[in-house]
Amino acid sequence: MVAFCSVAFGFGGYAAMAQQPAAATIQAPAQIPAQAPVQIPKVLPDPLRTDWPNLKRFMAEDAKLAAPAPGEKRVVFMGDSITQGWARYGVPPEPPVPGTVWVNRGISGQTTPQMLLRFQQDVIHLKPDVVVIFAGINDIAGNTGDMTPEQTEDNLTSMAELAHANHIKVVLCSITPAFDFPWKPGREPSAKVIALNSWIKTYAAEHGHVYVDFYSAMVDQRGGLPASLSKDGVHPTPAGYAIMNPLVEAGIAKALAGK
Repeated sequence: MVAFCSVAFGFGGYAAMAQQPAAATIQAPAQIPAQAPVQIPKVLPDPLRTDWPNLKRFMAEDAKLAAPAPGEKRVVFMGDSITQGWARYGVPPEPPVPGTVWVNRGISGQTTPQMLLRFQQDVIHLKPDVVVIFAGINDIAGNTGDMTPEQTEDNLTSMAELAHANHIKVVLCSITPAFDFPWKPGREPSAKVIALNSWIKTYAAEHGHVYVDFYSAMVDQRGGLPASLSKDGVHPTPAGYAIMNPLVEAGIAKALAGK
């Protein structure tokens, strides 16, 4: 019986095999038409990709700047285009406090994360007695992408803490008024400027830093800069810097006095 079952199973297997269709003929693949070589466009390096915080901007000048001389009081200004413009329009050639040297490290268009990344190089390594931090308006403009108020506050905090840890006195400035941005219209910055300045003032008071209030001395009825102080509503003219100068000078003197 066992042998019969095995034979029967074997015949069934052969029958099944006999009923299967013949294997299909394998066709050679169609020839792929030749394609023109891919042209890779030549793209010039984007400075914001290769050096996003612009560390090269002051690298050579920082290297040439000697250590402060005995008795010298060095003040570094960290900021954006308004700080950069100060060197051209605003800060007098001779600081009002004898023996004080002012060093401008403002870069046009910069936001607080960019400044934070270069803070060691452009501030700490220069061994100043005081740093004037004047930043935040380009964060509100979204120059390097949209940012939350907390992100701007974190970056300002980090810069102030780095300075304090290196025994550098901190002067925190209010950002100047802005009703709109000519390069990014419609962002409605005026209320955001007020909110950030309120935080800067509170933070400075809580941590023993000097606060300089440019905003109150320059704002118009719209919450912006008047035409008498700015041509584009954001950047001060010499008349605007003439208002700012005595305010920052007083702030620096207060920081140097340790009050």
